[in-house]
Amino acid sequence: MSPKLDSFRRIVVKIGSSLLVDQKGLKHEWLDALGADLAALAAGRRDLLVVSSGAIALGRRVLDLPRGPLRLEESQAAAAIGQIALARAWSETLQRHGFTAGQILLTLSDTEERRRYLNARSTIMTLLRLGAIPIINENDTVATNEIRYGDNDRLAARVATMLGADLLVLLSDIDGLYSAPPATNPDARFLPLVERITPEIEAMAGSAGSELSRGGMLTKIEAGKIATAAGTTMLIAHGHEHHPLRRVAEGARCTWFLPETQPVTAWKKWISGSVETRGAVTVDDGAVKALRAGKSLLPAGVRGVRGRFQRGDTVSILGPGGEEIGRGLVAYDSADAERIAGRKSAEIATILGYAGRAEMIHRDDMALRGE
Repeated sequence: MSPKLDSFRRIVVKIGSSLLVDQKGLKHEWLDALGADLAALAAGRRDLLVVSSGAIALGRRVLDLPRGPLRLEESQAAAAIGQIALARAWSETLQRHGFTAGQILLTLSDTEERRRYLNARSTIMTLLRLGAIPIINENDTVATNEIRYGDNDRLAARVATMLGADLLVLLSDIDGLYSAPPATNPDARFLPLVERITPEIEAMAGSAGSELSRGGMLTKIEAGKIATAAGTTMLIAHGHEHHPLRRVAEGARCTWFLPETQPVTAWKKWISGSVETRGAVTVDDGAVKALRAGKSLLPAGVRGVRGRFQRGDTVSILGPGGEEIGRGLVAYDSADAERIAGRKSAEIATILGYAGRAEMIHRDDMALRGE
């Protein structure tokens, strides 16, 4: 049995350029129909995030650039123009449906470098908490061929794993995965469910995208590998018709990719086993009990700081006897952590001269042994 759209609580929706932009420009009616779908999902107390292509496609039409591949500087100029139009379109559309849009432009380093990753994650989480719908795109005005995602399928997968989303929706110009390209092979078999992305599944992916899109099925399978390994379900669905998300909810054909684990488990596994620690904090018995009860680590429970680390680095959490009880991503540089260790969170601003986070290590960024 395939999953149901309404069973997910945090959903990332990726829209390709060919869905949003045609030779005449932005497809306003299609976008408004999608806005209605997003509003209906968000009204069910779900977190919605959108990864939207289209900036370069819009900008190249405003600048009347020729058809065919663009030079890097032309793509960057087109993005600078198109990002304004794209953000305005999303803002106006969501506002008509009672929601606020927030624009986030990411570069590759924003999800690959831990400190920038945490900053981007914190901003997006705040937008969600305030009831806004983040509209995310790669910052093509500054990205170069050497330091870029290259397509928004993989960007969407990174965003989904960053935010612990339980579903990634890739709206495409095809309704799912086939055993071969259906346009050239009449015997191609449709796959409604992929339990695991194997080399055989990867071999089914084509490589060509449309003129308005960098991606193809190959990049969607790559996105699926990123998402499902981190515990996120993914689906590929046809997006050209109006109300594509409602159509999926009503049973339209699509391909579901099942996750390997749960999002929280995958994130904690990354923290506990995949990252080198840069230092340690020793906590008291009261803090150990609080952490075991699911609480964050506050400065008041810290009795010692070891090593030299920066905000966002992984540190060991040591019990009173020196045993490692877990690991986490620390919210302060080591020098500041030493200054606030053992003090109440309300004193942080006075001690450091700025209002930092109340937690030394937030529970969401912590993995305890035995979890």
